[in-house]
Parts: sequence; structure tokens; C-alpha cells
Amino acid sequence: MSRSLSSMDVLPREDETDQFLKLIQSPFNTSLSEKAFWSSFGYSFGAALLFALIFCLLRPYNGTVYAPRLKHADEKHAPPPVDKGVFSWVAPVVKAREQVLAEKIGLDATLFLRFTKMSRNLMIVLSVIGLGIYIPLNVVENKRNNALDYTNVFISLTPLGVWGAACWAHVIVSYTFDIIICLFIWWNYRAVTRLRRQYLDSPEYQDSLHSRTLMVTDIPVKSRTDAGVSQILGEADNVGDHSGIVARNVRGLPELIEEHDEAIRELESILAKYLKNPDKLPAKRPRCKTQKGDPCYSKVTKVDAIDYLTSRIEQLKADIIEKRKSVDQQKTLSYGFASYQSIEEAHNVAFAAKHKHPQGSTVKLAPKPSDLIWENLPLDRHRRRWGSFMNNFWVLVLTVVWTVPNALIAVFLSNLSNLGSVWPTFQEQLEKNPRFWAAIQGILAPLVTTLFYLVLPVIFRRLSAYAGDYSRTARERHVTQKLYGFFIFNNLIVFSLFSTAWKYVAAVKEAEGNSDVWSAIVNSHPFSNLLTAFCDVSPFWLNYLLQRNFGAALDLSQLIKLAKGYISRKLFNPTPRQRIELSAPPPFDYAAYYNNFLFYTTIALVFAPFQPLVLPVTAFYFALDTFTKSYLLLYVFVTKHESAGAFWRVLVNRLLFATVLANVVTTIFIIDRRESITQVILMIPLLVIIAGFKLYCRRTFDDNLEFYSKGLHGAEHGRLSMKPKNDRIAVRFGNPALYKKLMVPLVHEKANHLLKEIIRDQSDADFGEANHYGDTYRMQRLSTNRSSLVGTTGDATFEVVNESQMNFEHFRDREEFREFGGDGELYSIPSDPTRSSTPTSSRQTRSNSNISLPHNADPANHSEYEGATYPTGYHPPSTFRPAPLTREYSEISIEQGPITSREADQSDVNLLGDVAPLGKTTSGHSYT
Repeated sequence: MSRSLSSMDVLPREDETDQFLKLIQSPFNTSLSEKAFWSSFGYSFGAALLFALIFCLLRPYNGTVYAPRLKHADEKHAPPPVDKGVFSWVAPVVKAREQVLAEKIGLDATLFLRFTKMSRNLMIVLSVIGLGIYIPLNVVENKRNNALDYTNVFISLTPLGVWGAACWAHVIVSYTFDIIICLFIWWNYRAVTRLRRQYLDSPEYQDSLHSRTLMVTDIPVKSRTDAGVSQILGEADNVGDHSGIVARNVRGLPELIEEHDEAIRELESILAKYLKNPDKLPAKRPRCKTQKGDPCYSKVTKVDAIDYLTSRIEQLKADIIEKRKSVDQQKTLSYGFASYQSIEEAHNVAFAAKHKHPQGSTVKLAPKPSDLIWENLPLDRHRRRWGSFMNNFWVLVLTVVWTVPNALIAVFLSNLSNLGSVWPTFQEQLEKNPRFWAAIQGILAPLVTTLFYLVLPVIFRRLSAYAGDYSRTARERHVTQKLYGFFIFNNLIVFSLFSTAWKYVAAVKEAEGNSDVWSAIVNSHPFSNLLTAFCDVSPFWLNYLLQRNFGAALDLSQLIKLAKGYISRKLFNPTPRQRIELSAPPPFDYAAYYNNFLFYTTIALVFAPFQPLVLPVTAFYFALDTFTKSYLLLYVFVTKHESAGAFWRVLVNRLLFATVLANVVTTIFIIDRRESITQVILMIPLLVIIAGFKLYCRRTFDDNLEFYSKGLHGAEHGRLSMKPKNDRIAVRFGNPALYKKLMVPLVHEKANHLLKEIIRDQSDADFGEANHYGDTYRMQRLSTNRSSLVGTTGDATFEVVNESQMNFEHFRDREEFREFGGDGELYSIPSDPTRSSTPTSSRQTRSNSNISLPHNADPANHSEYEGATYPTGYHPPSTFRPAPLTREYSEISIEQGPITSREADQSDVNLLGDVAPLGKTTSGHSYT
């Protein structure tokens, strides 16, 4: 098959196929690895220094991006002030102590920094040992045994030439590494336990309702009443007085509210574009398609967008109000909550029920209401198992599908010489510019891999949404677990060992027609192939870890957020709501960052015997990231949903797994050397040591991490709640769809004078009547320090915001924006205070929540007193429904001056202030 190849030709098909099969058996040719390392080193550290310099220069002049926590936090949670000096931010970060951090940034963020520091210190210690033993051993043994035919620096550091008694060093180092790792985990386990206990004793936790509330799921049909919840808890541990509530079905209500909010955002977007230049409106009004399920239209058609969405919003609002009033008539669900008088009582019952399932139910400590995934709570065990199965199935599918592109990256991008072998034209360019292509090789494959893994957390989070998790923090932990499993399988098994697998395939192919296929596989020296594969791929992971320094500096620079904000303002027409959300402190993605840290640690531990340089490179990365993440968590990021350290056990389990995996790989190396069976036998106890250490930690620390109290009965052993006996748990732990304030469209002040012209009258008698009882009561209110007015046109309500007010600082108290600021914890607005944060206002009706019920009173005849129950639903009779809380637009005078958002919220946040309280159930009382 001899013919000349044109400049664009590749190898003939037969030669191409054979060459490809050879390449995938040995993809990591190391001819360019040394040059690739230095190019990757220069690129990553050069880019890191550049981004760090950009951060230092831009930080003093953009507090919205570089210090939003400093701008928005209250006095208790505000980080130390920083002046405008280029390096003034360094001192506060260095001086910050863990106790101060726990108070200012929360336990989750503090735990993240502790884990980062633990990883840094661990890698430093292991680097000293690994470099001091592995490098001299490998260099000397390779030279003495003449094991290498080439002088590549990185291959000379591998143990390819280590034989004989020198293998005992690997056994000794494995024991040393395992003991050090266990000591680090044990020391930090104790510290995390202390931090957790301090959190449980903090005023925020002590004064919260969820701290003394239990969640009961999988309630059988016969017990789905308020009294049934109390009976279940009595079977678990008949201790303490408590108020129980079973959930009511809010069928269709959350979907209606979501549809209403989407319509609000769509209308805001259309108005922002249409009113971009109020003095010169477009000739044609915007149009849109009607929604498919809109009962007002028999089929989807194009209509005037502003008129349609305005009418649609009002119709949805009326539907929501009617749904809320009819929730009393819906059936009960399979979950409920119970509030105790003291934290000790609640935790005692939760601990006692840990190994019980009274009446087939499950009793747990309740998360914060804002953390709950309400749509998953009614799911039965079968539905949750099926959701978990399907989630794992799609994760498995994604893992398998990614195997093919991952293998191609391993074959071609990580070694461009392989691509040149099947593409002669590219081979010519490779020979003409070896330094340039060496630089590309050192950057391209790790960069492509990194970009894909930036998208993975989003994919896994969406898959986990259907797995049946009860809380968002639990879902984040499961996302971390699945991400880690995906990384380990695709990178350490598929990527690193891909060539070895194809050698087995080649061996089977050559043995076709022979009866002894197994002998052909054994004769292919599987353990030697595994060892060679790890040594060959080690330069790639060295380059990969070097590029992580670039990522750490990029995080610090916040250039992505800067670019996003600039492009959004200059090239698009962001709505006032979008501009407010852009100025809010961004949430920290714990799942993605924890997975990255665990993955880098696993690479370091597994590849330490084969490429000892991975240890100091990983140590340097953690040292840099400890510094950068300390600043970001102090001044930039917020914890969207605080789990109070629940990630710790996930981290410990994965770190111990990485240790075991490193021991297994080292054992494979020792088996391949075939020096002494004693060495292999001595590696087995390491598995027992790790398993025993895990069992010790679980029995010693885990219960103390979770429970405030585990066995003390009676209020005399702990402080009783000094709060009103009526917790209104039906309101606090009721589905938010029952009481969530509805959004109102936000419009720029420059278009205020045009609203009545462009919003045509869509008034309807039914809408007007429904609005009188709306959860928002037409949402006519003023906001913090802004002379914004709420205008009504027909039955449409808008809130006008001027340019200076389009900042999160002016809207952080609003419920609709709280999720963008860590659920309000940053501003001392707890999500579930025991006592309502809404003081009595002259514009509110008097609340009856503090009225006591006489001991001999009949709850059925005293619904206005504590102890009253209404088993038909959360809402009280309509006679107790509060009157409208706001005045008409015409009554508001600009001369009165602006009303603060807190004062404005007080006028309508206590919408259920007159809800009749639940029946208080005392242990030992009979239930009816």
C-alpha cells in the first residue's frame, strides 16, 4: 500500500486502524512530557500571578464584586474593614481566627477552611516524607538496575527500576502515610466536634424553632392527624410536651406560584426592553405566545405581550388566593412536625428514635424550613427508592458515555505525538515547532478536562433533584459523593488505566483460535502493565495539578462575575430585579469545591509512589487556596443553606477511601515486583486499620456531632424555651406556598409616567374582590431609603425603583431576595426564629397568639385560645383573617418621606398572625 500522501491525507484505513490500536495501548509517550511540564508550570504560575495582581488593583474600587459581605452584613457578621491599599486585604485574612470565623461566616464556611488547612498541612508532611524517601530510592535504583533506555527526568523519578529489598520502603511508607492521615483526621475530628458544640450552644441555634422541632415522615394513613403525629413520637420516647402538626395537601399551589413568578419575570424583561428609551418607544408593542395551559385560550396564539402577561399575572394571583382558601378541604399527607419546649427534649427523642421506626415512620431532627425540599416530603419509600435508583442510573449512564471522549483525550490531547502518528500533516508541524506544541500539550488536555468538570456539578445537581432528598443540604452532600465517584472512575480507572485495558483486548485478539485465552491474558503481564500505565500518565497529572493554581487565582480575581455584570449591563437590557440579584453576595458551591479538593488529594496519595512531585505540587495548591478562599469566604461568598458542619463525615469517608485506594495501588506494585510474599501479607492489615479507625470515629464522635443531648430526660437537665408556648408550628413549618408573599413587577423609575399609558385597563370584578384577600394585599408599600412608589393601573400593581436603589442593599430584607443573601442569616434575619420578628403594628389587627387556654377548656369550643386545633387545614376560619394592611396608592404622600423596608414588611409579613394555634399535646394525655 505505497502511495504518496497529500498534505491533507491521513494514513490509509488499514494502517490507521492498526496505528490507533497501538496508540490506545500505549498513549502516554513521554517525549514531550518534560517540555510540557515547564510550559504548564510557566503558564499556570504566570496566569496565577497576573490574576492575583488584577485582583489587588481592582478590589479597592469595586466593593460590590470584591466585598459584598462587608457592604451588606450587619455588625455581628461583618468582616474586618479593609482600606483601599493594594495589599491591605492580606492582614485581615492572616489574622482571622477560627472562633471569629465561625461567628462571622458560619460553621459550614469555617469547616471548609479547616478542611483546606488540614489538606495543606497533610500534604506538606507527606511531601517531606515522600520526597525524602521515594526520590532518592527511585533515582538510585533506576540507575543501578539500568531500567530505563531514556533519560527523561520525570520517568527517572518513577519506580520502574525498583526491585528486590528496596520494595520494603513502599511498605514502610504506606504504614507511615496511613498513620499520619489517621492522626490528622482524629485531631480535626475533635476540633470539628468542639465547633459543632459551640454552634449548638450559640444564641442563633438556641433561639431557633428548628432546633427543638422533629420531622416525622412515612406516617401511615391511620395516623395522619395532628394527634397521630404525637402518638408516633410518644412511641419513640414518651418525653416532654410538644405540639404536633400533620401536613396538608397543597395540591397545585406551588406550581401556580412558580408560574406566577415566571410570568412576573417575563413581564419585567419585556418592559425593560420596551421602555429602554421612554422618550422614544418602539413603533410596535411587543408580542408573545400564550401559554399552553392558559384556560382563557383554546390554542396557543400570538397576542400583545404586556396586556397578556398583566392579565395572566392577575388571573394567577386570583387562582393562588382561591387555592390557599381551599387548602382546608384537602387531605393530609404522610409527613408532619412536632415542636418541643426545650432542645434537650427534642434531641433526646430524636436520638431514641434513631434506631426505631414507630408505626413504620421515620423521626429525625427537622432542618430549617428554608432548607426543606417541600415537594419531596410527601414521597413514600417506594417513590424515593425509585428516584434514587433512576438518579444513580443516569449518573452511571453519564459516567459510561464520558468514557469515550475521556479515552480520546488520554490518547491524543495528552500526547500530541499520537495525533501526529495518524495525521502526517500535523506530524510535520509537530517537528517544525516542538516547543510550541509542547506548550499546547501541557495546557490543552488539562484545560479541556477542567472545563468539562465545571459543568458536571450543575448536571449532577439537576439529576439529584429527583432523587427524593428531603433537604437542599442533603442533596448537596449527595452531589459531592456522586461527583467524587465520577471523577475517580473516569480519571483514575478509565483515563489512567485505559492503555492497560486495551492491552488485554489485544491479547485476547491475538489468542483468537487458541483454546487458552486465559494464558494469553496472564502472559500479557497485567500488573506490569498497570504499573507502567501509572508511571506513564503521572506527568499529565503533574501538569493538571499545576493548573489548579491558575484556577485558585481566577477565583480570587472574580473576573467571571465582573465580565458577566459588565456584559449584562452593556449588551443586554437587565431588569431591575436582575440588577439587584447581580449585586447580591454569590453563594458558595461547596459540592464542587469539596469534590475538587478530595480529587486532588486522591491523585496525590495514589500517584505519590509513582511520581513523588505530585505531593509538593498539591501542597502548594492547598497553601494558595487556603489563602484565597479565606478572603473569598470572609468578604465575597455566603452559605446559601447552612448545614452546620454536616459535610464533615462525607469528607472523612472519601479521604479514608483515597487512603485505601492508594494502599491497593501500592500492593499491586509490590505484587508485580514479586520479591516477597511477606510484603504483600503486611499490606493487608492496613485495610483493617483504616476500617477500625472509621468505626472508632463513628462511635466516638458522630452522635455528638448530630445531637445536643442523647439521654437526659426532663426539663431540669436543660434550659426550657423561654418563648411563648404557642410556636405556631403550622405557620413556620407549613409549606411556603401557603403564605409566601407574591412577587410584584419591578419597573425603572424613568418609565413611571408611561405605566398608565402602556398598561391597558384589565380590570375585572372578580380580580378586585380576590385581591382584597391576597397574600400581598396588592403589595402597595415603600422600600428602604428610596422614594420609590408602588403604582396601580387597573388591577395591575407595579413597584417603581430608581437607579440608585437597584442594589441588593435596599432589598435584602425582602423575602423574595433572601435566598440571594444566605437566607437572611447574614443580616440577623433568622429563617425560623422562635418568636416572630414582626412587632405589633398599628396597622395590624391584634394577634391572639399569646392568649392562654384554661386547663379545663374544651379546645373545640375555644378556637381563639392556645390549645385550639383545626384538623381541616392550616388556615383559621375566615373570621380570623386579618384585614388589608396597606392604604391605597392615593393615600401615600411623598412628603411623608420614605418608610424603611423593615417597617414596610411589618405591615404585611405577619399575614398569618391571627392563625389559631395548634393543640398542645402533653405526654401521658389521651388523644381524640
